Amino acid sequence: MSARPTRRSLLAGAGLGAGTLALAACGGGSSSGGGGGGGGTLMLTLSNHPWTDVVKDLLPRFEEESGLKVELTTLGEDQLSDQYKVKLNSGASDIDVAMLRPLQEGKLFSRNGWLLPLDDQVSGASDWNWDDFQAQGAATTDEGIVCVPIVVEQEVMYYRTDLLEAAGLEVPATFDDLEAAAKAIQEANDGVFGFVARGQRAAAVTQFSSFLYGYGGDWDDAAGTATIDTPEARAAYEMYTNLLRSYGPPGTTNMSWKEASAIFQQGQAAFYTDASVFYNNMIDETQSRIGDTFAVAPMPAGDAGSKPYSIPSWALSISAASENTENAWTFIQWATSAEIMTEISKAGVAGARTSVWDDPDATSAFPENLTATIKASLTEGVDHDRPVVVEVSQARDIVGAPIPIGIEGGDLDAAITTAQTEYQAFLDEEG
Repeated sequence: MSARPTRRSLLAGAGLGAGTLALAACGGGSSSGGGGGGGGTLMLTLSNHPWTDVVKDLLPRFEEESGLKVELTTLGEDQLSDQYKVKLNSGASDIDVAMLRPLQEGKLFSRNGWLLPLDDQVSGASDWNWDDFQAQGAATTDEGIVCVPIVVEQEVMYYRTDLLEAAGLEVPATFDDLEAAAKAIQEANDGVFGFVARGQRAAAVTQFSSFLYGYGGDWDDAAGTATIDTPEARAAYEMYTNLLRSYGPPGTTNMSWKEASAIFQQGQAAFYTDASVFYNNMIDETQSRIGDTFAVAPMPAGDAGSKPYSIPSWALSISAASENTENAWTFIQWATSAEIMTEISKAGVAGARTSVWDDPDATSAFPENLTATIKASLTEGVDHDRPVVVEVSQARDIVGAPIPIGIEGGDLDAAITTAQTEYQAFLDEEG
């Protein structure tokens, strides 16, 4: 097993508290990029996250290079979203750069006119190289490019190496292989479940998505027609729910990532599919018992191949109400430059530039098999892990409804038919 990541956690999502930090400028008082009414002060609102921890340490360098003074506010994920809905909605000008979740909030915030479209900035920054960024589609709405990805994650397959070796099995390459291996290992090992994953209605949607794409399905098509009841989607629902019904632990329908991850960390499951950012949990000796008896591999393939989601979990945007948009763009260019993203990657935070993942020095904080898995997922991945709509939470609740029903052995066909009808009505209403 390779050494654990150094210096920073790979886990995306940290802390609940709020804090504000003002960093005095080392240079002059005006921005090299000009600016609006905000003058030489730039107001950043960021999530409590490992990416933010690294960037915070680098801010004095940005201040010296730009001549700007930075005022930084950091908030927990839920607090951050709540504050945006209040401040951005009211047109408050005390947010210049906002860190947000593109797939959860991007389309809603963009439709509401809260985000500044960045197409002109992106097209005018040829040396910065927008083409180097992963998951551009997730950063783009009907209004244009509204954010720049900074952190990416993919769905991967965690597995117990010792259990596979004892059973004489290869790492599953297809969903059928996964089912067969889960069955064989569970039958041969008392107290070990073949498979664990999220089973909770809405929470399971993101991890189910890679099964959906692997069978060639999606949530809807380009014409706005729901595709929940297609043969491809039905095959995915059947495989995912059968794995959890037949080889998963009791209570799966109440499990989100915390519960499912804990089962795997305690050595009670052979396979676990979830986000790459949870790798650090598996090697954390304070919460994991599996030590070096696990590894990570790309998602197994369905009829359409291995199609894991590969998404920007966080991105940087500019508030449409900002009076300091040029300085805000100056910061975004700096924070997402190849140089700074390389430093962030060396600290163990998975960045969104392809060139950084192709640089062995930049990925030195990541174990080799994790780096290889992520690189494969970047190539084959799908840029969304949930319906790409405005009201994401409502959509997840609808399309996730068949999952617990299938796990509990209910009428999956009827549940899929109902979800198709409800999701189509949802799409029609959203327009």
